[in-house]
Amino acid sequence: MPEPVVPATAAPVDPALPAAVLFDMDGTLVDTEQLWWQTAAEIAEELHHPLTDQDAPEVLGQAVEHTAAHLHRVSGTTLDEAELAARLGESFAGKVAAETVPRPGALALLASLRDAGVPTALVSASPRRVVDLVLSAIGRDWFAVTLAAEDTERTKPAPDPYLAAAERLGLDPAACLAVEDTPTGVASATAAGCAVLAVPSTATPMPDGERITLLASLEQADLALLGKLTAAPAV
Repeated sequence: MPEPVVPATAAPVDPALPAAVLFDMDGTLVDTEQLWWQTAAEIAEELHHPLTDQDAPEVLGQAVEHTAAHLHRVSGTTLDEAELAARLGESFAGKVAAETVPRPGALALLASLRDAGVPTALVSASPRRVVDLVLSAIGRDWFAVTLAAEDTERTKPAPDPYLAAAERLGLDPAACLAVEDTPTGVASATAAGCAVLAVPSTATPMPDGERITLLASLEQADLALLGKLTAAPAV
């Protein structure tokens, strides 16, 4: 069942702050990107296709179905893509359930935003069952809206997830800040019109852009910086 639209009055009173902050999950808020790589690597090994750096763009930040299609294509396996996707999802969910660790600075930033009255959304390309596992570990009450892979017709790198999050919050995407860790997520948020704070979880190069800002860690992010990233450009 879709989550209700949050009234636009949920936006912060302080105009110097973003109207909302839209967080990616894997690799951004929680240290699960390596768990996803490990999951894909284990199954790829079974298919006699050891993963290399060349596979990274098809794995990191991608939905389960995308990575399953990639493994099917490069390995030539007789397993169909649906079975590969199911195996990837099951294995990843098990790893997340056993080991969910917040990224440095993530919970402190969420607390600062809550105290300032800035609404937040979780915008993930992971399946809902994985999203719910993470929310059980870090807390559901941080977010006014949560979106998983099943909640939009297209997932990242398409703009749909970020457009949907802004719509459910009753806000213009251009007034929102997205926080991402992969080029796939940055592409999604940028296409939706959001300003982007990119905090890479891997060495994969990030795209450049007028409204894309890179930080080494969320520990370096504070409310003043977030406000500057969504401020209207000087005329």
